[in-house]
Amino acid sequence: MRDFVQRLVEQFNIDANRDRVSVVQYSRDAEVNFYLNTYTTKGEILNSVRGLRHRGGRPLNTGAALQYVRDNVFTASAGSRKQVGVPQILILLSGGRSSDNIDTPASALKQGGILVFLASAPEIPAERCRELPMILPMHSPSMNSLTFPVSNSSLSAPSTTCLMPSAHVTVCSISLPVAERKRDVVFLLDGSDGTRSSFPAMRDFVERMVERLNVSENRDRVSVVQYSRDPEAHFYLNTYSGKEDILDTVRGLRHKGGRPLNTGAALQYVRDNVFTASSGSRSVEGVPQLLILLRAGLQYVRDNVFTASSGSRRLEGVPQILVFLSGGRSSDSVDAAASSLKELGVLTYGIGSRGSDSRELQRISFDPSYVLTVSDFSELPKVQEQLLASVQASLDLFLLDGSDGNRNSFPAMRDFVQRVVEQFNIEANRDRVSVVQYSRDAEVHFYLNSYTTKEDVLDRVRGLRHKGGRPLNTGAALQYVRDNVFTASSGSRRLEGVPQILILLSGGRSFDSVDTAASSLKELGVLTYGIGSRGSDSRELQRISYAPSYALSVSDFSELPNVQEQLLASVQDVAMPVTPTSPTLTGIKDVVFLLDASDGTRNTFPAMRDFVQRLVEQFNIDANRDRVSVVQYSRDAEVNFYLNTYTTKGEILNSVRGLRHRGGRPLNTGAALHRKQVGVPQILILLSGGRSSDNIDTPASALKQGGILVFLGVGTRNSSREVQRIANDPTYAQSINEFSDLPSVQQQFISSLNNVLGQVKPMTTTVPGKKRDVVFLLDGSDGTRSSFPAMRDFVERMVERLNVSENRDRVSVVQYSRDPEAHFYLNTYSGKEDILDTVRGLRHKGGRPLNTGAALQYVRDNVFTASSGSRSVEGVPQLLILLSGGRSSDNVDTPASSLKELGVLIFGIGSRSSDSRELQRISHEPSYALSVSDFADLPSVQQQIFSNIDTVFVEGTSTTPTTIVEGRRQRRDVVFLLDGSDGTRNGFPAMKEFVQRMVERLDIAENRDRVSVVQYSRDPEVHFYLNTYMTKEDILDGVRGLKHKGGRPLYTGAGLQYVRDNVFTASSGSRRLEGVPQILVFLSGGRSSDSVDAAASSLKEGSDSRELQRISFDPSYVLTVSDFSELPKVQEQLLASVQAVPIPITPTSPPVTGIKDVVFLLDGSDGNRNSFPAMRDFVQRVVEQFNIEANRDRVSVVQYSRDAEVHFYLNSYTTKEDVLDRVRGLRHKGGRPLNTGAALQYVRDNVFTASSGSRRLEGVPQILILLSGGRSFDSVDTAASSLKELGVLTYGIGSRGSDSRELQRISYAPSYALSVSDFSELPNVQEQLLASVQDVAMPVTPTSPTLTVFLLDASDGTRNTFPAMRDFVQRLVEQFNIDANRDRVSVVQYSRDAEVNFYLNTYTTKGEILNSVRGLRHRGGRPLNTGAALQYVRDNVFTASAGSRKQVGVPQILILLSGGRSSDNIDTPASALKQGGILVFLASAPEIPAERCRELPMILPMHSPSMNSLTFPVSNSSLSAPSTTCLVKSSR
Repeated sequence: MRDFVQRLVEQFNIDANRDRVSVVQYSRDAEVNFYLNTYTTKGEILNSVRGLRHRGGRPLNTGAALQYVRDNVFTASAGSRKQVGVPQILILLSGGRSSDNIDTPASALKQGGILVFLASAPEIPAERCRELPMILPMHSPSMNSLTFPVSNSSLSAPSTTCLMPSAHVTVCSISLPVAERKRDVVFLLDGSDGTRSSFPAMRDFVERMVERLNVSENRDRVSVVQYSRDPEAHFYLNTYSGKEDILDTVRGLRHKGGRPLNTGAALQYVRDNVFTASSGSRSVEGVPQLLILLRAGLQYVRDNVFTASSGSRRLEGVPQILVFLSGGRSSDSVDAAASSLKELGVLTYGIGSRGSDSRELQRISFDPSYVLTVSDFSELPKVQEQLLASVQASLDLFLLDGSDGNRNSFPAMRDFVQRVVEQFNIEANRDRVSVVQYSRDAEVHFYLNSYTTKEDVLDRVRGLRHKGGRPLNTGAALQYVRDNVFTASSGSRRLEGVPQILILLSGGRSFDSVDTAASSLKELGVLTYGIGSRGSDSRELQRISYAPSYALSVSDFSELPNVQEQLLASVQDVAMPVTPTSPTLTGIKDVVFLLDASDGTRNTFPAMRDFVQRLVEQFNIDANRDRVSVVQYSRDAEVNFYLNTYTTKGEILNSVRGLRHRGGRPLNTGAALHRKQVGVPQILILLSGGRSSDNIDTPASALKQGGILVFLGVGTRNSSREVQRIANDPTYAQSINEFSDLPSVQQQFISSLNNVLGQVKPMTTTVPGKKRDVVFLLDGSDGTRSSFPAMRDFVERMVERLNVSENRDRVSVVQYSRDPEAHFYLNTYSGKEDILDTVRGLRHKGGRPLNTGAALQYVRDNVFTASSGSRSVEGVPQLLILLSGGRSSDNVDTPASSLKELGVLIFGIGSRSSDSRELQRISHEPSYALSVSDFADLPSVQQQIFSNIDTVFVEGTSTTPTTIVEGRRQRRDVVFLLDGSDGTRNGFPAMKEFVQRMVERLDIAENRDRVSVVQYSRDPEVHFYLNTYMTKEDILDGVRGLKHKGGRPLYTGAGLQYVRDNVFTASSGSRRLEGVPQILVFLSGGRSSDSVDAAASSLKEGSDSRELQRISFDPSYVLTVSDFSELPKVQEQLLASVQAVPIPITPTSPPVTGIKDVVFLLDGSDGNRNSFPAMRDFVQRVVEQFNIEANRDRVSVVQYSRDAEVHFYLNSYTTKEDVLDRVRGLRHKGGRPLNTGAALQYVRDNVFTASSGSRRLEGVPQILILLSGGRSFDSVDTAASSLKELGVLTYGIGSRGSDSRELQRISYAPSYALSVSDFSELPNVQEQLLASVQDVAMPVTPTSPTLTVFLLDASDGTRNTFPAMRDFVQRLVEQFNIDANRDRVSVVQYSRDAEVNFYLNTYTTKGEILNSVRGLRHRGGRPLNTGAALQYVRDNVFTASAGSRKQVGVPQILILLSGGRSSDNIDTPASALKQGGILVFLASAPEIPAERCRELPMILPMHSPSMNSLTFPVSNSSLSAPSTTCLVKSSR
């Protein structure tokens, strides 16, 4: 095998830019010997191959190896160049049958476009080769390009099923397909009766078009479909591979005839049956898919021609083009079929004659500009060239580094641009070019639509002069190009599907950040090529480029000719649009259509209704995506449906189609304009047919001020000026002669709306009005003396942009050097002029050293406080803008962290003397840190900082009062539980005074200490909760007013349990989940009449001194007095203990006990690169709390982006150290998009399995902890549901980039979804997560003893099924570990009443129990009294005398097998069982009515995380758990 690989490699042309090779060995698992990018020379690869050593191991897991290769080798990071069209080939040499399933990974490889060749040894049985079709792609025309010319006939690849290596194999050559311009072209011809006379002209047109194409199997492919009532494919994309064959068939075409003309059906046919891989489509390879429609038959073409089976290569990425020639109006609807073709990425060109409907043609075509018209089809040659030009159009933009450092290289860059442009086909409808030069800022030399001839472009390029300037702001230049050049007004044809290409020549590292701008270009679909010299930052270039392989490098720009051919070849590959951007409406939005329904629009109302319908079809309707409302108005307004009335597109469209004209007069447009903001872009689309009778200005202005940022007005000639006044911008108002002309403005309308949506960020309603508290912290040290005036001017300009008032923006300024000085606080001034006057009068402070840390702490403790005017508790955003000119002399990390914990968003601006890393650590996130070479350059970042501030407002912050962590000051939640029974009547005043004195010593405030008082005797009574009073005086008043409760007996256990369940909760003011210590001060005067153990234990997670010790957290926490009048003697001791309670800043968590399987699923996508270390540390800290052993806790870690990768399985490691070592070594995966749904499904199918170490079937809790930093690109619902069905408890933790609703849907319950603003804040939720995991972690191991009682329905109705029930019990008992000290079993039968066959302590061996079970006889009787039986079991079987060991913590389980509805009430006994902690499982027979299951929740305990531990392996169909009507494992 090694020699075989060596000989093959010797035939390759090895080079970084040519052939690349990787070798992987596998047995049980796979191991990479070297990756595709490990070696770049043939010698290195051959040396490595010769040194290969056999790996060994068993079994042979071919499926796992295929999946591993797909996920880890065929990736960009491992050297794959799939994204630039380089063929991906896998040669599998296998010597045996796989032990695992190969279907799924083989299919994944196939879908990924990877060509798989299998070579198997001669001794492999013939049926082994049957696996081959599952591995090989169904249709791979380029597979013949890999040839194995061999001398032994049995080894000839083309003629045998399996290619088997032997000593005779000699490989002469391997030829790979050369990346050329490829197209899949489908002609869809109208063959209806109406085109009989013009059909010869249509046929000739097709013939001439084909003659111009480069037809071959690996170049252009052609299909022809004709249609009338239904479509007919004459030949598919893979029918012919030679031009002559196609031309012969075309010349022989006969007119089909028939009626009516169903264009929609034909389009759908082409999409589903021709543009498919099986029909020859190469769309997945990136080959453009083109449909040329010569009118009629759209749906057929979509369904039958644009399919793989018909030769379509759409799935290979081949452009799909439909050229559509139509001679008349369609008799059916074309909209749905045309839309589906556009969604498929098919570029439809419509050509019509005088009999065609031009508007229908525009709706069918990909864009209205794609419509061509001739008076008669005999004139088709006149539009032939125009059509060919459109099909082959492309676009390029050059962005040149014109900074000072590149002066000498600029002539070489200019020459390079000139040579590249000479290769282009410059015309208005072909290639377009723009050139931009930049240094500090960008300058456009000419736009994409400036010149339409090559000579004009070349003349302008030859005249380029070096710009000069510094610094080099590549990020700003990229953003400028995106916002100002790649736009329709500048000549970009992106919305028409024309490829957008940016060629960047940069000679140095950027002074500003490039990441945001580069990402926005990629999101826009711009293919960026970065070319750098030795002075460039290669990693920066790779981040800018569309893919790392798009980054090229030369030692000097004089060597640019060396990469010219490589660049042109790559540009040529992408010149055809792979998936054109369709002009649909994007982004989440709320859209309200306001329709003029006055008497004057009666005749045009149907056109308005159709317009709304077409627009809605472009929306992404969902409760969490787009929402739509329709309102009609005349004299007054009437809502047809609200934004939340419908959540599906179908419902909305049905309602729109059913709209009836309202009528009425006069037309009061002003009264109809009323709407409140709801948190996402609010869009009002107004269709008005006349002038309003009332005033529109005031309500229109109110709408704009109220956050409705986008207005689209469509008016007729009678209302156009008024609509312009209403619209947010006059350009958003469009005018038509009458509403029947609405389709003519629809595309323009959508484009305008998309442009606006791209610029507008959603408003939130969480802050009433735009409010911000802004603090400027200025470096006033000696080092900034000369720069201070510039800093002062910057503050002045910023303040001028703010909306200063007491109830809007507030401002404070602090200056610092050695120590800080507040010039004015947030509440000092409430007018802008007062602030500006003070700012203008600021004087430089001076002093040294520069203590930035102390200044940050000062601002936190003295400025961001309520007394200084901060409104943080009202949810107003808190912003700190720091201007620092040097490195701090003290530590900045602790105060910066405390500011962030307080919710302050810090923006850091530094100069060249500043420490950029220090600024990034101080700032809220690294992107919030900006830098200028000198503070005189502050104006250059002013707009950016203001945009960031506006973004903060737009994103909003909750108006819910936030808990402010006051540094290291103590916070405690203290509950006093007072014995108010008859026995303490005399001592109660002393107890009350004790509480009063204790409270006086506490620091009472909402964000400091909180207090609650509860009194109890027989039952408890809350006097006030932890969040009832927030001031010391209120609490003291409450305490002074306490009255003795009285009553008997004294139920201390119930009192403790009540406090746990009702007072130490978030709703009652407890801050336990925030890590605040929870303290219970318990004053008891007598022995409890009930058990205190369970309640006291639950609280650790009176007065009998032993009982008090059991109740207290620790025996040393018990204090005793002879009489409550002596309470003052222990007061100081108690206070000292309370003060000594540790106050965690980052709470240290108690180890999580109980056995569990925990899987961490980590977001490793590109967008989460910076946060990954924090995620890794979080996993490490959580794992440190686990008890890792083979029979205790198990852990797995999976990382995902586009696909998932397992770092280790649940059974990979059995010691904590091994797990921690592996976690510490985790590296960020990278990749995009973020497919959370696929990752969840992967974890379900591959990690929560027995083979991967899951103990789900043993009843061990299965826990998934998901850390996700963004919204999923795919759907998460199905996978999340399947995990819940499996019983997996999923916790979702997200950051600010996550979709909170999505996280809640993924999580096991909404309360299982946690959120942090940034993953660096994960420690803040660690305690909460561990506490929750602690709750669900099963306290009993699978080997722990259990007590199981089988309660069998023995009524007359179960006579026939009783043997099956008996067998069921027998099989379950065989699974138990029966022993007096282990598992115990009892069996009870019941009908009218219950009868015990044997108790829990009757038998102590499995044999005795099985003998008794085998001898069970059906009891019979009626009626069926299930309630009485449940009560009987509780009172007579689950007792100590009957063998129950409940009192020592052994789980009590009742398995009820019931065959009918109970004749008595089950509620009370079921509740008693539940309260007794007995876990009830119900299995019912299939014949039980569905409503019987409704009794189930009353039987099951409310919370039983370990209930999944009981499985029912049965074979009898009547009792098979999976098929019964009810099988409920948990009440959740």
